[in-house]
Amino acid sequence: MSGVELRTTLKVHRAMRDLTQADLAALAGLTRKSINAIETGKMVPSVVLALKLAKVLEAPVESLFSLVEA
Repeated sequence: MSGVELRTTLKVHRAMRDLTQADLAALAGLTRKSINAIETGKMVPSVVLALKLAKVLEAPVESLFSLVEA
């Protein structure tokens, strides 16, 4: 699978629930820096972390993360 990258709408979903990065981090058991790194594409979350974020945000994981052609 070359030429693909991960796209995230985590920031959009977080904002829809009126959560700060720190709020989401606390709910998911992460640091604010980790949330920021995921939102800016500097960090690719593990499957477990992606599922945890989806659960916290009450959204399908596919709505938070998707693969796109680079």
